[in-house]
Amino acid sequence: MHTPGFWNRPAGWQAHLLAPLGRLYAAGTARRLAGREGVRPGPPVICVGNLTAGGTGKTPTVTALVQRLLARGRAPMILSRGHGGSLAGPVQVDARRHTAAEVGDEPLLLSAFAPAWISRDRAAGARAMAGAGAEVIVMDDGFQNPDLHKDLSIVVVDAARGFGNGHCIPAGPLREPVAVGLARADLVLSIGDAAAQAALAITAPVPRLKGALVPLPTGMDWRGLRVLAVAGIGHPQKFFDTLRGLGAEIARAEPLEDHQPYTPQLLTRLSAEAKLLGAQIVTTEKDAARMPAGFRPQVLALPVRLELDDWGPLDAALDTLGL
Repeated sequence: MHTPGFWNRPAGWQAHLLAPLGRLYAAGTARRLAGREGVRPGPPVICVGNLTAGGTGKTPTVTALVQRLLARGRAPMILSRGHGGSLAGPVQVDARRHTAAEVGDEPLLLSAFAPAWISRDRAAGARAMAGAGAEVIVMDDGFQNPDLHKDLSIVVVDAARGFGNGHCIPAGPLREPVAVGLARADLVLSIGDAAAQAALAITAPVPRLKGALVPLPTGMDWRGLRVLAVAGIGHPQKFFDTLRGLGAEIARAEPLEDHQPYTPQLLTRLSAEAKLLGAQIVTTEKDAARMPAGFRPQVLALPVRLELDDWGPLDAALDTLGL
């Protein structure tokens, strides 16, 4: 779904009208979490989550965290619910035989960095991963899921959007009140450019990390390249802005819904429009993972990676866990 525009503006009449439902949503989250310790699967569990609906940069954060753990000599595995996939799991993702329609686009993408598992029952998934030799489990999303005990929780925030209008779903983007969520966090990571970071005020009793998503050097010269930009992620405009920043000429930008399937009809239309515009189709890594293998040669994917200003607080937290 596309997030409502009023979620990211100062609270107006829509937010005030829906605020009672937002309070009910928050109360439901609190009840679900109350008194639940969660299963301890054996290996430590690191959760990368957020307080808002929509994209904040969790997937690049998981990638960066996994690479950090690998550099420290650990053997991480990634646990995902498999949003958008048909399989319930627990099952280890195999990019050679699984499709995004089966396991979800994010697990398929993440499986290139470390063994990735999907499981709608997070506790069952973690047990299976422990049995498969995981030294540490990195959970993609699930901060509001009480099934697993979390040894380290990192809350990711989009620095430009912050916490929106401060209301809970459906009045705003929050899954729970900010103060309540941050009280359970161990680290807060805000992702965005310097101006957005400076404007974002966070009052949290835990260390704050700051980072940015940076295009991965590929040897590709984007300057002057005429593109049809397509993105089905939480906030497609960020992808379009990144392309413009690289110097690409965007003939047309097509924002899709987050995790939207690439149907044959959609792919046929995109291919025809690209030819009509004399443009190259460019998309995100996550979108490319959802496209059929036969279509991918027509597409360029722009990979991005998370870079932190200071890894110190994260390294210190990993040291505390013996990682």
